Amino acid sequence: MWADSAYRSKANEAAIAAAGRRSMVHFRKPKGRPMPEPHQRANRARSAVRSAVEHVFADQKQRMALFIRTIGLGRATVKIGIANLACNFRRLIWLEGQTVPL
Repeated sequence: MWADSAYRSKANEAAIAAAGRRSMVHFRKPKGRPMPEPHQRANRARSAVRSAVEHVFADQKQRMALFIRTIGLGRATVKIGIANLACNFRRLIWLEGQTVPL
């Protein structure tokens, strides 16, 4: 379960454990004290993963103006699939432009 610190609570942590999942929820900074170093490292590692995933959604929502307003799950699935395909093509073009010429 990946989430930011707003979702960290004893009830949520218990529900995640009961479901047999691993909690990747960010740690909160204690009031009036610095954040412990292990929690800082854990949050930094979690942020790296979350940002990589969230950038894809931000790209589709912002740059591609992806707004799902269709009737039926099939049409919504196709619309999201085409947006994913276009995003991947654009990324492929960018990556191929980054290669070092021999």
